[in-house]
Amino acid sequence: MALLSETAKAATLPGSAMAPTAWQRWRYRMKVASREPTTLIGVLTALLFTYLIVVPIISIVLDSVRVQFGHERRLGKDFGELTLYYLDRAFLSPVSVDLFWRPLFNTLSVALGAISLSLLIGTVLAWLISRTDMFGRRWFATALIVPYMLPAWTFALAWTTLFKNRTVGGQPGWFEAMGLTPPDWVAYGRFPIIVILALHYTPFVILLFGSALRRFDSQLEDSARILGAKRYQVAMQIILPLMRPALLSSMVLIFAKCLGEFGVPYVLGLPVRFEVLSTSLFRSIASRQTGVAGVVAASIMLIGIVTLMIDARLVREARRFVTVGSKGSMNRQSRLGKYRLPATGFAALIFLLSVGLPLLTLFLSTIMKLPAQFTLDNFTLDYWIGRDLHTVALQTGVLLSPDLWAAAKNTLVIVGLASLTSGILGLLVGYVVIRTPVKVLSVYLRQVTFLPYLVPGIAFAAAYLSLFAVPRGPMPALYGTVTILVLALIADQMPYASRAGISAMTQLGKDPEEAAQISGAGWFRRMMLIVIPIQKGSLVTGVLLPFISGIKGLSLFVILAVPSTDVLTTYSLRLVDYHYTQAANAVVLIIAAIAYLGTLAAQKLTKTNLAEGLGS
Repeated sequence: MALLSETAKAATLPGSAMAPTAWQRWRYRMKVASREPTTLIGVLTALLFTYLIVVPIISIVLDSVRVQFGHERRLGKDFGELTLYYLDRAFLSPVSVDLFWRPLFNTLSVALGAISLSLLIGTVLAWLISRTDMFGRRWFATALIVPYMLPAWTFALAWTTLFKNRTVGGQPGWFEAMGLTPPDWVAYGRFPIIVILALHYTPFVILLFGSALRRFDSQLEDSARILGAKRYQVAMQIILPLMRPALLSSMVLIFAKCLGEFGVPYVLGLPVRFEVLSTSLFRSIASRQTGVAGVVAASIMLIGIVTLMIDARLVREARRFVTVGSKGSMNRQSRLGKYRLPATGFAALIFLLSVGLPLLTLFLSTIMKLPAQFTLDNFTLDYWIGRDLHTVALQTGVLLSPDLWAAAKNTLVIVGLASLTSGILGLLVGYVVIRTPVKVLSVYLRQVTFLPYLVPGIAFAAAYLSLFAVPRGPMPALYGTVTILVLALIADQMPYASRAGISAMTQLGKDPEEAAQISGAGWFRRMMLIVIPIQKGSLVTGVLLPFISGIKGLSLFVILAVPSTDVLTTYSLRLVDYHYTQAANAVVLIIAAIAYLGTLAAQKLTKTNLAEGLGS
């Protein structure tokens, strides 16, 4: 009644002509919004994500231009004052080559090499799976994306198990044990990192390029050939222009993933001091160069944001490359003829190199006393269930080690709690974005929850370390606690959880809630009895996707975890540092099994198939 009387008063004002002013319209919208619980929930979640996402990023950026603790006397300034010292040290000083420029060059060279190799392999496989009569086509459609389900550094450990030479200590690699010493450029550094990242991210190309090929109308090829076009002309002038957005998008996504990859460069680059930006950032944090770490982290963030903004632009540009067809459109398979068997052999070879050989190598290494000796007396289960092993820090098999079970418990508690919380928050974000009458709030929540996707995990972890390493106001220092890991993982996984929630709420109309509201049900009761039961599938998706990603994640934990909060990934990396090859490989196999089975469970519960398209 108050709103009606206010509108009526506005209508009686001279010259109003029944048109309320902008101020009156704004007040009216605010009064309506204040009566909606979505507005209050939206404001609270916006404040929460501002603190969990925006504030840490601002904190790490400010660290790059403020005097850090311990540098006051050197810089002649008080702690927290503005300075350009760290920018100068990272970009212009004599040590800048080691701190930033060489790692940047290595990062770019690795990324470009991985992109080139993955495009070369992925486009061929995508075409074979999508457009040919290759043997086992449907099986390969799923099998060839398995590398994406597994941690990338799984394959790095398999590589070093095979090719390790005398450059590092511990047991020799298999080739060296057989009398063949691989050179350093094969065993470590740029070449193996490119090969492993290319094989790991080839599924991006298969999924994106293959999806575009399935939508391509075969009649366009037929028309061009009827007009006299040769095969290479059809490929260059028709197919490639239409496929260009998918190819460019996969290139950009692979580059963004390579930018924040830590595990593979750490395992294969450290022995020959081959550093990329992620390992340089880790070294700066480990040596307590907080200001330089801020500069490197901010640089990684900037490159990541620009890269994914380019990808968003390419997605919009893709709408220009649309084929129009109706019942006459065709997706006809090309007959390979005599090349059918070689094509199937090529797909099988890639599967063997990217999945079969690495996993088999890791497993065999865990049941062999000496590497590459395939005699019966050399096989053992000691590294899994043995006791009184002749090692200093690990005297039992991994399955009997209390450290493994402590790390597994931490993993389940931290990742499980963070995933469940992010799933619930993602559903709330979706509810607010779709239901709130305040458009600004909707837009802000949509953007701020997507922001962590633009920031590589290692840089995001550095941002959390910058904010929570010391007490700030009423918030105590959280470094070394489970809390900082849970908060960081919640924020890092919100892009997946929020998109699942927004997608679900877009498909849910207001009618069921309005009917319950008329019957007297409050907001909480409507959520518990109507919204959540209807959207339970999306809630499961919003929980499972962060859980799978968190289980195999390393970049976030390697910065924030300490021995007391070890998770499975950091525990296995610690075993790598101790040169306990068999034990480290065993833990990695456990992680890979959990990640793979979790992905299959997610697909089964959500009735989706990753092989039919990225994010489907």
